[in-house]
Amino acid sequence: MKRPEKEAVVAQLTAQFRDADAIYLTEYRGLTVPQISDLREKLGRDTSYTVAKNTLARIAAKEAGIEGLDEILAGPTAITFVKGDFIEAAKTIRDFAKENKALVIKGGYADGTVYDAEGATKLADLKSRPQLLAEFAGDIKATMSKAAYLFNALPTKAVRTIDALREKQEKAA
Repeated sequence: MKRPEKEAVVAQLTAQFRDADAIYLTEYRGLTVPQISDLREKLGRDTSYTVAKNTLARIAAKEAGIEGLDEILAGPTAITFVKGDFIEAAKTIRDFAKENKALVIKGGYADGTVYDAEGATKLADLKSRPQLLAEFAGDIKATMSKAAYLFNALPTKAVRTIDALREKQEKAA
């Protein structure tokens, strides 16, 4: 690759590093072209799976302000640039790696943190944003229901107590 071509590739990679909400690095050695196409399809539109030279990827990452990927960018590496919900992408990559042993998760970067292979895999175990929001809404609804029950229980108990006292006085009289 000639220098102008390398500069263009670095500029493109830098833009992808800056625009991505998360980045996953995988070793793709041993995967066939149909398998890689299948992975790209499963990752969806908001995610790109790119193979780039490690040296150019290191330069682009540094230009984008991402430090700490140097150790991970060794050997044949494919970079997954994720826009949007990076937990779903992590789950997709993890599941694909289980089905295709040739795909090895090497690490990742999300929310300003560089993750090793184990950390990147653990991201897949987190609940997605919609799941967390649904749980939160359910917790709030349950808390509000309990509060409504308590607010309703006090007057009801008071009415029953007063009614019991009135009946007791009527019997005594």
